[in-house]
This record gives sequence, structure tokens and C-alpha cells, in this order.
Amino acid sequence: MKLSSYQSQLNKENKTDFSGLKAVFINCTLKKSPEKSHTSGLISMSAQIMEDNGIHVDIIRAVDHDIAFGVYPDMTEHGWDKDDWPAIQKKVMDANILIIGTPIWLGEKSSVATQVIERLYGFSGETNEHGQYAYYGRVGGCLVTGNEDGIKHVAMSTLYGLQHLGYVIPPQADAGWVGEAGPGASYMDEGSGGPENDFTNRNTTFMTWNLMHMAKMLKDNNGIPAHGNQRTEWDASTHKDNPNPEYR
Repeated sequence: MKLSSYQSQLNKENKTDFSGLKAVFINCTLKKSPEKSHTSGLISMSAQIMEDNGIHVDIIRAVDHDIAFGVYPDMTEHGWDKDDWPAIQKKVMDANILIIGTPIWLGEKSSVATQVIERLYGFSGETNEHGQYAYYGRVGGCLVTGNEDGIKHVAMSTLYGLQHLGYVIPPQADAGWVGEAGPGASYMDEGSGGPENDFTNRNTTFMTWNLMHMAKMLKDNNGIPAHGNQRTEWDASTHKDNPNPEYR
């Protein structure tokens, strides 16, 4: 993706050292590689900004992998013959930033995006070295494409899922593009106007920088302060003031 002159200027004028940060984009298109993915086109803009600022970027197209259905970390332990998710989960846990990219179908995020969030949920019960839930200290965002309405609805659902798991959602952490209502050109189609759309480019740029800034702030401060949010401490307490303790 070729950035605009102003996007490139922002990169050149940046004085913050983002090196050492890692980002994972999970493209939840329904199309297997090498078929053209319109969501991939929008992802490439955000990824380029990050890479130009020294961030290591991984882009994963979920449908290219054999991901089992379920809500456990490894579904081969629950009756499935194969599950590629644990390797993806490792990349997610090694990253400071996670961006879910999804097309819109019937006004909703794709079925693949739903599956990805379900699998992320399967790891949410784990804890970090501070006794907090495992995703604490990471930031999340989403990118949406389609030729029907629904960007804000899809973003609302996706970002709610990520924050519920423990991700920090910075300001303006979503962006997207939709064409005319009904059948028509998609983002990467010739003449669609998608890659040139100023509103989409602005929001994608703002989202990307906000994710980078928030991830840097969290990394420099060792994540979210560990007080009042530690699962391990909660489980260790006696809860004697609870009107319905488990031991009754």
C-alpha cells in the first residue's frame, strides 16, 4: 500500500520510538489465498504505517489455516483431529497490538471473525505474571470493509469482544469503507474510490497511531497496574462477606 504524502510526512516527523512493539492483523475474509481480499487492502495501509515506524507486523488470513471450532485453547484436546489455532494464539500473545479485519455480511462481521473471537475467548481465563487476565496490557482495534452498511455495528461488536477479554481499546480504534448500498464495487475494485477515500484514510491513520501510542504507553509502564484486578488474588480471598459464598 502506497501511503499518501501526509501519511508519509507523519511517519517522518514521528519522534516516538515504537521499535520493540509487535502487531498482529487477523484478516477474517472468507476468501482463501491467493484470492483478492478487499479487507486485506485496507489492512495493508495500517500495517504499512506501523512497519514504517519500526513495528514488527504479522498478517494472518484465518481461512488459510485449519482452525477448529470451540472455546478451548487447543481443540485437539477436545475431539478435533487438527487445530492450527494454538500457533496463532502464540503470535497473538507475543504481540502488543491486535487488529481484527473483517468484511460485512448481512450487516454483521464475518463468520470467520466470530470464530476468531471465540478462539481468543478460549484463552481469556489464563492469567499473566501479575495474576491479571492474560490479555491485559495489550491494545485492540478493527478494520471493516464491505459494500453494504454496517461499519459501526461490526466495530461495536468486535471491539466489545476484545475489551471484554481484557484488551485496552484506545480512542477511535476502528475504521472502514463501504460502497453504495446494494451490489456494487468493493474496496479494491477498480474505480471503487476506496483506496482514495479521505474519510477512510483519515480514520485508518488515526486508528493506527492511537493503537501505536497506547501500546507504547502500556509497554513502557509494564501494562495495567495490578491492583484490584487480579484474578489470583480474588480466588485466594475467603469472601466471608459474600452473602452467597460457594461453600454454602
